[in-house]
Amino acid sequence: MKKEEMEQLVKDYHWMINSVKVIREGMNEVGEGMTARYGMEAAMPKAVGRPSDPIYREFNRREKRLKKVYEYEKKIQLVQERIPLITEDREVEVLHWLLEGKSLRWIGRHMQVSDRQIGRIKDAIIEKMSQMSHVPQMS
Repeated sequence: MKKEEMEQLVKDYHWMINSVKVIREGMNEVGEGMTARYGMEAAMPKAVGRPSDPIYREFNRREKRLKKVYEYEKKIQLVQERIPLITEDREVEVLHWLLEGKSLRWIGRHMQVSDRQIGRIKDAIIEKMSQMSHVPQMS
């Protein structure tokens, strides 16, 4: 995997995790607030061009959203598989905060080093994670 791709995955990890969580919770609410049509309303002609059944449209929307969740989960898994490659204490700490969505400046202040030094540590992390040939098993 290219370094740029791995760096983007690490950068996006935090929001992807949150999106997967929120989307999965929302999948349990399908159909809330929508009702089927009955009586004369059900017999009336429907609009041409797209399904007029709100439940069906909602199902399609959620189906597309679920496909996105699967994409995010694959990307999240790529990062998680490579976490064991990072073993040095400073790198582990920086990676943790990067995966929490913190900026280099925030991490630098937290660790009491310059954000430039954090950037170099991040580059070393990305290098190790993108050069993965064998991932150690997590115990």
